[in-house]
Amino acid sequence: MGVVAPERTRTEQPPPPTRQPSGFPWGGILALIGVIVLIVAVRDWLPDLIPSIPNPFAETTIDRSRPAVLRSIRDLSEYHAAGGHYEVVVDIERDTPLPAGILGERTLFVGVGDVDAIVDFSGLDDGAVTMSGDRRDATIVVPPPRTDRPRLDLQESYVYDRQKGILNEIGGLFSDDTDAQREVYLAAERRIADAARQGGGLNGRARTNTRAMLQSLLGGLGFEQVTVRFEDE
Repeated sequence: MGVVAPERTRTEQPPPPTRQPSGFPWGGILALIGVIVLIVAVRDWLPDLIPSIPNPFAETTIDRSRPAVLRSIRDLSEYHAAGGHYEVVVDIERDTPLPAGILGERTLFVGVGDVDAIVDFSGLDDGAVTMSGDRRDATIVVPPPRTDRPRLDLQESYVYDRQKGILNEIGGLFSDDTDAQREVYLAAERRIADAARQGGGLNGRARTNTRAMLQSLLGGLGFEQVTVRFEDE
């Protein structure tokens, strides 16, 4: 009697894996390009299609800075815009009821001195400088020039002639002549100040020089057009 071997159970073998074709992923690249084109198109066309809807995330730039030039001008304080050199003749006579040969005095004094025309920038406020929207043009309003106190040159000034009565000559031997000398000096300063205010072109030259200085200063800060006006114009 023969021996029968047991039948082996057959096991199903899984199919071999399918090999993916190797190559560049053109499909993904094309899809990405399509998405980018769509985003750009929507960004460019959407404002035209819906112009009435404002962008809630739009960014606005507001320039709140003050004119930087104002402090630079204030630092100048009193600007000596022009100077004048003057020479005046002072004729002072002290008259009395007695004849001049007995009691009286007359002095001819040649006074030489200088006067400056000054523009005071120290009181300028924030409204003194205005600028255009593009910050290329500037307008500044400044005080008008004023004449400073005359400076009498004592080395150049001199007494041209002095006449005294007999009694004045005698009195001068026992008294100081300082008061009379001071009176002559003050009179010379007043005459020089009047000459500086009334004529000689000192005020006009001061305005011209002030305009040129401020235009150069603001031009150096980048302004293309600078207008300078005085408060009395």
